[in-house]
Amino acid sequence: MFFSVGNVVRGGVLAGLLPVLGGCYLLQAAGGQMAVMAKRQPVEEVVRNPQTPPQLRARLTEVSAARDFASQVLGLPDNGSYRQYADIGRNYVVWNVFATPPFSVEPRRWCFPVAGCVVYRGYFAERRAQAYAGRMRRRGDDVAVGGVTAYSTLGHFADPILSSMLPYSDAQLAGTIFHELAHQLIYIQDDSAFNEAFASTVEEVGVMRWLALSGRQRDLDAWQQQRRRAEDFSRLLLDARERLRGLYAQSLPPIDMNHRKQQILGQLKFGYEQQRSEWGGYAGYDNWFARTLTNADLVATATYRRCIPGFKRILAASGEDLAEFYRRVRELARETPAARQRLLCGEPD
Repeated sequence: MFFSVGNVVRGGVLAGLLPVLGGCYLLQAAGGQMAVMAKRQPVEEVVRNPQTPPQLRARLTEVSAARDFASQVLGLPDNGSYRQYADIGRNYVVWNVFATPPFSVEPRRWCFPVAGCVVYRGYFAERRAQAYAGRMRRRGDDVAVGGVTAYSTLGHFADPILSSMLPYSDAQLAGTIFHELAHQLIYIQDDSAFNEAFASTVEEVGVMRWLALSGRQRDLDAWQQQRRRAEDFSRLLLDARERLRGLYAQSLPPIDMNHRKQQILGQLKFGYEQQRSEWGGYAGYDNWFARTLTNADLVATATYRRCIPGFKRILAASGEDLAEFYRRVRELARETPAARQRLLCGEPD
């Protein structure tokens, strides 16, 4: 049994679920996965049920249309995923732990059969995630924990629409489905940045085409505004990450290194206040910045967003044709990790 990262920026939180194998960790993951699967009901049955609340019926009807669009127009897998619904009774399905050394922006990695190495460790219970995060902090690492609303099993299970996904807008919900199905289409072991940037690119293109072809210009305008804010947010984090990378390459005493580190993270918060003013006071990321920031808080954004421009170049070179885009991405997937990093992200692995 294995899982992949598979969500997008939602109020500054990105996350997913990792492959699992071994001991207590296997037991909690297997138990959590089976509990989710046991709650699945076919979407059609939920929609037809007269006791289903009208709002839920409307959302699932909309999701079904987006799911059909994913396979019929975007060329994503046509299978049982996202054709069932599961009410999990909580806001998040899983909680992810990210960690880095105190003076490094490179994430800790956990390696497993089949799915390879990933940059996060996921738990179906928040208390377990926090307990593991506590152990990493006591070891001296920078650590971040984030709730996850959706994940992909890469087609090994028929992944359901989760109740935790329903607070999204229609566009965000459709985008999440497109993103997760993209993982089922192309996935490379040991390369989270490749996998997430590819899926995020498919998500963005898919949502734009879905809304445009549906004639929902107002929803498209709102979604594009949200994406621009997400890109501004990511740019702030990636810029801070590069400044920290440069700092950590220097030979400084730990006390001086930490002082400079805190200055850069403080500048990140100041930069957000300026960005927030440019957004006209939009406060959607306030909670993210309200905490004490560390290296680990930058991991997810680097994983999801850093290589998207490279995939967009491939899409443009493909004449915006998704079938050709997928073919070229599969060719790139056969390159060495260092070559993929260089071609997509402009830096060696």
